[in-house]
Amino acid sequence: MSDHFELNPGQVTLQDLRRIWAGEVSLTLSPNTAAAIKASFDFAANVAHSGDTIYGINTGFGLLASKQISPEKIFELQKNLVLSHSTGTGAYLSDSVVRLVLATKIISLSQGLSGVRDTTIKQLLDLFNAKAYPCIPAKGSVGASGDLAPLAHMAAAAMGYGRIRINGEEMPAAKGLKQLGFEPLALGPKEGLALLNGTQVSNALALNALFRSENAFAAALASGALSVDALRGSVAPFDSRIHAARRQQGQIDVATKLLELLNGSEILASHERCGTVQDPYSFRCQPQVMGAALGVIRSAAVTLELEANAVTDNPLIFVETNEAISGGNFHAEPVAFAADMLAMATSEIASISERRLAVLVDPNMSGLPAFLVKDSGVNSGFMIAQVTAAALVSENKTLAHPASVDSIPTSANQEDHVSMATFAGRKAGEIAENVATVVGIELLAAAQGMHLVEPLKTSPQLEPHLATIRAQVAPYGQDRYFADDIEAAKMMVTEGDFLDAARDILPSLG
Repeated sequence: MSDHFELNPGQVTLQDLRRIWAGEVSLTLSPNTAAAIKASFDFAANVAHSGDTIYGINTGFGLLASKQISPEKIFELQKNLVLSHSTGTGAYLSDSVVRLVLATKIISLSQGLSGVRDTTIKQLLDLFNAKAYPCIPAKGSVGASGDLAPLAHMAAAAMGYGRIRINGEEMPAAKGLKQLGFEPLALGPKEGLALLNGTQVSNALALNALFRSENAFAAALASGALSVDALRGSVAPFDSRIHAARRQQGQIDVATKLLELLNGSEILASHERCGTVQDPYSFRCQPQVMGAALGVIRSAAVTLELEANAVTDNPLIFVETNEAISGGNFHAEPVAFAADMLAMATSEIASISERRLAVLVDPNMSGLPAFLVKDSGVNSGFMIAQVTAAALVSENKTLAHPASVDSIPTSANQEDHVSMATFAGRKAGEIAENVATVVGIELLAAAQGMHLVEPLKTSPQLEPHLATIRAQVAPYGQDRYFADDIEAAKMMVTEGDFLDAARDILPSLG
C-alpha cells in the first residue's frame, strides 16, 4: 500500500521525487496553495472577458501570437491547442516517468503563476492516485517551447482524448475516465497553454536517468570492490591520504567506501605480500573515475531538483502587479546540460566496469582460470559475456554525444533555438540501462572469481552483496544458457539491490 504524501510546491526534495518515481506514494496538495491558485485563475478569467490582449489567453500561439481571439472562441482555442499539439510518436513513456510528469506538472501549476483552476490540478492528482497514466509517446519534443507534444498527450488524456493506462491496462482515454467515474476535463482560459508549456517531460526523463544511474553507481561500487577481491588486488590506492591531497570530494567519498567495503577480507589478507607492485588502472583508479562520476551525479541532482519545483509555462501571471509577462522558462537548457553530463558520467561507470571484467577473464592478468571457468576449452565461460559488455560500452559512446549542442528552428523560426533536453534525458536513460547490464555482468564475474578462490572469504561488508547475487545466480561450474543469468543480474542492478553499498553518498538517498 502506498503512503500519502503532501506536495508542497517549491519544497519537494529529490528523495520525494524518487519515491514518486518508484510508485511508493499517493499525492495530496498542500491547502496552502489554494489562495494563490484562485487569484491566478481569476486574473486569467477576467482578462478573457475584458478585451485586453494577453498572449495565450486571447491570442494565437507561436507565430500566430498576433492573432486576436474573440471571447466566444477562447474555450475552443484551448481545446484546439491540445488536440493539434498531440503529435508525439514512438513508444510510450514508462509509468515511472509519467508519474514524475504528472507530479511535477502539478507542482508547477499550483504556485499561482499559471492561471489554472484548482479543478484542473485536481484532475491530474486524481489520475495520479488512480494509477491512470496518460499514454505519452516518447518522441516529438525539442525541449522548447517546453515539451509541447508529449504534454499535449498528457492533457488530452485528462480531456478524454488519446489513450490511457489504468493499472497496466491500455484503453481509450474516454473509456478510462468513464471507468474511473471522472468527468473529461473542459479547459478554461489559458489552461491548455499552461498544461502544454513546461519542461516536465524533459525533467522527468532526466530524473529517471538520474535514479537509474544512482542504482548503477552503487552496484558498480559493489562490483568494483568484489573485483578487487577476486583479483587479490591492493587497497593501498584507496589510502585516504592520496585522495585528501587531491581535494575532490567525490573521489574522497568513493575511496572511503571502497576501504569500508573491503575491510576484513580474507582474500586480500592472503595476498598482502604477493609481490604485485600495481594493479591495472581500472582497479586502482576507481576513486578517481567513480568519484568524478559521483560529482556529476550530485551536480545533475541539484539542477533537476530545482527544475522539478520550478514554474516553467508561459506567460506567467503576477497578480500583485496585475501583470502577465511572457518569458522563456519553458526552455529546458539546464535540464539538457544536466542530462548530457549525466549520460557521459554514467557511460564511464560502464567503461571502467567492463575493463575490470576484461582483466578478470584474462588468466595472464588475473591468475584465475581462463574466462573464469574450470576445464576451459570445453567450456567458454565468461568469454562472450565480456563481448556483450564491450558492445554495450561501445554503444554508449555514441549515445553519450551531447544532445544539447544541437538545435533546430521550429514554428516558422519563431522558436529558433531549442534545448533538445527531451532527447538528452531519454538517451541518458538508455545509457543507464546499458550500464546496468555491464555492471551486472561484472557482478557475476566477480562472484565467480570469489567462488574460484574458496575457501577464502570476502569481507563481512561484501558478503551480503555476494549473497544477493547467489540468491538468484548459482556459481558457474560448466557452460549453460547464460542469458537468463545476465538478465537476472541486470534486474538486481536496475531494482537497486546494491544501493546499500553507496546509500549515504548518493543525492537521492543520503
